[in-house]
This record gives sequence, structure tokens and C-alpha cells, in this order.
Amino acid sequence: MSIRSLLLSATVALSALANPAAAEVVGEVGVDWVGNDIIVEAVTDPKIKGITCHVTYFDRSIIDRLSKGNWFEDPSNNSIACRQTGPIEIGDIDLSKEGEEVFREGMSLIWKQLVVNRIYDKANDTLIYLIHSRQVVDGSAKMAISTVPLFGQPVNWVNGKP
Repeated sequence: MSIRSLLLSATVALSALANPAAAEVVGEVGVDWVGNDIIVEAVTDPKIKGITCHVTYFDRSIIDRLSKGNWFEDPSNNSIACRQTGPIEIGDIDLSKEGEEVFREGMSLIWKQLVVNRIYDKANDTLIYLIHSRQVVDGSAKMAISTVPLFGQPVNWVNGKP
């Protein structure tokens, strides 16, 4: 288990009540000789059945942390791809332009978080998943999006929306 995993355990445990989406590590690729890895997680949307997002992020090794400093933080490099993985059933989701947070994971001991937001594009009948990092001090401009078009799909809107 890496230092990052140990440090994130406390953060994830504290945010578990506010963050119902669960992530499962489905891949871990070593990228260099010092033990840095790219982690791939599968994240299911807690309010939309039938959609799975795969999220990637960088996990620094102990050797990298000791040699470069910045001990408690991982880079904000991340990516996302979301696809339909079963029949789509949409629960009570936020339909505003801001959308809602689907998943959050700590990327540092306290300040930085990896966040996935879902936005519904009604005009194009598409779900947009935005991944970005959030820092209390400066924020981050690194982001990526993935879309899941709903047109032509048998979609069950649980509450009769939109």
C-alpha cells in the first residue's frame, strides 16, 4: 500500500457520508523505476444506474516524495471516460447548469481534491462528466470531460424528468 493510499484513507473516510459514489481500483500501471503509478478506478454514478466512469490519476511513490519534496500532494493530472454499461435509469438529479458532484477523492493530505461533476445538457439530451482538481488556495485549470448521449437510448427517468 502506498503512502498516498494511507493518507487518503482518512480523507476518504471523513468524506464518505457526503460522497456516496464508490470507486474501485481496476488498474495500476507503473510508469518509472522509482515506483510512480497511474491508477485507474471505476466510478459508478450513485443517481444514474447503467453508467460507469473510468478515472485515472497519478500516484507518487515514496522515493519520488523524498527526492522532490511536496510530500503530501499528488499532481493534478487526471482523465475520465464514461460509458453506458447497462440499462440507464436516472434518479433525482440536479438539472441546473452547475450540475452536481458525483465523486470526490483527496489528492493531498488536506487541500487538494479530485472531483467529478455531472451536468445534464437538456438541449442535446446528454450527460456530461467533468473531472477537475479543487484546491482551497488556487484551484487548478487541469480538467477533462466525457459525455454520454441519451438520445436513442431507452432511458427511465425515475421522477418523470426532464
